[in-house]
Amino acid sequence: MEKEEYKSPGQMISSLLKERDWTKRTLAVIAGIDETAISKISSNSRRIDAETALVFEDVFGIEAERFLFVQKTYDLAVARIDKIPNPARQIRANLIGSLPVSAMIKRGWIDAESVKDIEKVESSLLRFFKANRLEDIEFLPHAAKKTAVSVSTTSAQLAWLYRVKTLASEMLVAKYSPSAVKTAISKIKLLLHSPEELRKIPRILAEAGIRFVIVEALPSTKIDGVCFWLNESSPVIGMSLRFDRIDNFVFVLRHELEHVLNRDGLETMMLDVDINSETSEHVSTEIREQEFLANTAAADFCVPENMMAAFISRKAPVYAKRDIIGLARMLKVHAGLVAGQLQHKTGKYHLGREYLVPIRSIVTPNSVTDGWGDVAPIEDC
Repeated sequence: MEKEEYKSPGQMISSLLKERDWTKRTLAVIAGIDETAISKISSNSRRIDAETALVFEDVFGIEAERFLFVQKTYDLAVARIDKIPNPARQIRANLIGSLPVSAMIKRGWIDAESVKDIEKVESSLLRFFKANRLEDIEFLPHAAKKTAVSVSTTSAQLAWLYRVKTLASEMLVAKYSPSAVKTAISKIKLLLHSPEELRKIPRILAEAGIRFVIVEALPSTKIDGVCFWLNESSPVIGMSLRFDRIDNFVFVLRHELEHVLNRDGLETMMLDVDINSETSEHVSTEIREQEFLANTAAADFCVPENMMAAFISRKAPVYAKRDIIGLARMLKVHAGLVAGQLQHKTGKYHLGREYLVPIRSIVTPNSVTDGWGDVAPIEDC
């Protein structure tokens, strides 16, 4: 007796009765079950439960699991006939299941009390991603349009990018020009001796035509920064300040400025995730080269490569605090920049740790900032 022989429990019972030349009354007497119940099972108007399946196992010598399997298969087939297709369930699973909705609600990006308020969540997500239908949201499988990003992104990372883009779109800055960016880099270089001086950076970037936005990263996204363009004359630099240290801030900023100088990100958003790790093997050779150039420029901006190499060669394996401070003074930069590059070059992350001063409280008051308890006001959100 194969499971596939029977399309319903009633068909199975009827077949077994016929095989034995029994009536329903006979089965009722043998099994100790009411004859009406047997009739209902035979007509599929009553289900075979686990207890009944065990009784039938004793009566017919067939495993109880066989009866339950036929019942389950029949129930599912009936449910499929009655089921009304609802594609929205799959879309909702992709959307709500992949986004950190609770964090987005907490950050004020989604106007809803909780994830349970599904209608408000969905309508807010449409506004957030500027889509007319849920299936048009770019990271969903159904969406025809996909955001071009330099590395493979998660939906949470894409949400962060959208927030940066929305805030940047509403900023007013001076006219962009390549020469203005070079001037901005030179001006920033003069500020590196003092953390407090870095508060001037947002204004310097705005004067160069660069939209500079700071958005706290969503959980587990590991985003450091991004460079992209709203159009050919509107570059955007977004930063997360994932690490609140002077060395990381200056390095990531200069990294993104190199992307702007080289006009990287015009067609593909240059998203920098875990910026000090190796570039993903899945990215193109062109992206690898762009990231290498940006990293090289950023490191040299903090401490020139030849100066760092000579310092390590002379002082290894012991790096005294006075030597770190002495090199910083000679380069006219904060000691934290020397300590940060020294840690990166040697892999000794205890060196000069006390010089890696926090920078967020200095930079964010003069920047377009979203996060750490503050929500940047924007239209249509």
